Amino acid sequence: MRFRQSPRSSSDGVLSVMMPIYNEEATLAIILGHVLDRAEVGEVIAVDDGSSDGSWEILSEAAESDRRVRPFRQPVNGGKGKALRRAIGELRLPFALVQDADLEYDPRDYPALLQPLLEGRSDAVYGVRGFLSHSAYSFWFVLGNKAVTLASNILFDSYISDIETGYKVLRSELWRRLNTSRAGFDIEPDITARILRLGYRIHEVPIRYHARSREEGKKLTWRDGVHAMTTLARLRVSSDERLFGKGWDRQYHQERHRELSQAHPLICLEGD
Repeated sequence: MRFRQSPRSSSDGVLSVMMPIYNEEATLAIILGHVLDRAEVGEVIAVDDGSSDGSWEILSEAAESDRRVRPFRQPVNGGKGKALRRAIGELRLPFALVQDADLEYDPRDYPALLQPLLEGRSDAVYGVRGFLSHSAYSFWFVLGNKAVTLASNILFDSYISDIETGYKVLRSELWRRLNTSRAGFDIEPDITARILRLGYRIHEVPIRYHARSREEGKKLTWRDGVHAMTTLARLRVSSDERLFGKGWDRQYHQERHRELSQAHPLICLEGD
């Protein structure tokens, strides 16, 4: 008998950061600096989604000074979901994370988000916002988030704390196989519903969160909550072929589930 090899000790350069951007010149250079400070980051796929401010100029300058930055430009604003789909098509590394271009999410949380993936215990990790130690929250924003999350848990018989979190980290191969279709902010429930429909369990870890106000550029409204609810309901009743395409590979996911079920950190497997 032999023991399973220890999980890889280094996470350097394994992470693709997907950054959808729309008119974020006030914070873009700051968040890019913090992202590029992380050793885990091997590339930043930054998609300027039709910005009318100086965001593209900031991206171009960053790409000149750090070759990990790969900027792409959408001529017309198509929404976060469309920008994210462009980024997914450009992934080169084994794991990928969504990083908004504002300052709400903190790249110092990357190691905790990556750990379950590096250990082979999960293919999907969410960063959970606590909504406890901050003063900038709107009551209705938090309540709306909880309502959408509750709807997801009921519809998909899951127990997730925060489906609207911006920090979603997946194996890049799973990102490619989700076949996401939404264009706007309803991309968040779209991603979650597809992960759950494929049978994956989402691993959650606590993260830092610094909520911004409307004056600081917060874009979500109550309408996005309504769209999230309808998206979840539609995806719950859609067929597998409609969600993932006629040629979707069921066997791939079955094999991944088998591998994940054997990856408990306390289990020692027999070798050959």
